Amino acid sequence: MKTATPARDASLHEGQPTEYKQVYLWHWPIRGMHWIAAGCVVTLIVTGFYIGSPYFLTSGSASDHFLMGRVRFAHFAAAGVLVATGILRFYWLFMGNKFERWRALFPFHAQDWVNMWRVVRAYMFVKPEEAPHYMGHNPVQQLAYTGIYFLALLQVLTGFFLYSLADPGGLFFNAFGWVGSLLGGAQIVRFVHHVLTWFWLIFLPVHVYLTIRADVLHRESRVSSIISGERYVRADLDFVDD
Repeated sequence: MKTATPARDASLHEGQPTEYKQVYLWHWPIRGMHWIAAGCVVTLIVTGFYIGSPYFLTSGSASDHFLMGRVRFAHFAAAGVLVATGILRFYWLFMGNKFERWRALFPFHAQDWVNMWRVVRAYMFVKPEEAPHYMGHNPVQQLAYTGIYFLALLQVLTGFFLYSLADPGGLFFNAFGWVGSLLGGAQIVRFVHHVLTWFWLIFLPVHVYLTIRADVLHRESRVSSIISGERYVRADLDFVDD
């Protein structure tokens, strides 16, 4: 860790100068996966809604423009890249630092469950001065991001089943046909796949808002940390996961 030059206090209640220390949190594979996955998710949402209900039409023969075919290709390509990032993320659960490994995905310690309520209150601006400080993900973020991984898995399973319907009896159908049997048919799988998309539409703006809000309130370079991998944290604070 490096000690930075004195900066203004970022707390909500004090204005005295304080020192910050530089912590390297996120390795380049994590940062790369984050932005690639973000691009894939946005592409999947935009193309997925078009596939389900085309929001603009073209005139003439379908062979003249092949718009739906191109949209479907973009959708499937983004899904494939997202799965690749998921495989790499699983590998990095055992190769990353303590902020990136599998133990950082869930609040294992009893104190983390106590701290979770304090973090929730801080998010609601209720006694934010009592919130515990985490260099990596706090317990609320751990549960939220683990939930997103689970959501992505469900999206992939239902999506690959729908893709397999183009070739019944083919490789994908043999691998993911059980999804349709489990959920009760293709129409239910399609409905579930569509509904899950709305969870992404809820998560993404909340995620961006809370990240930017944390930067504005605490000035600890949370946004830039997912670009550079480094975060500046106050040297006078005790961090639970340090």
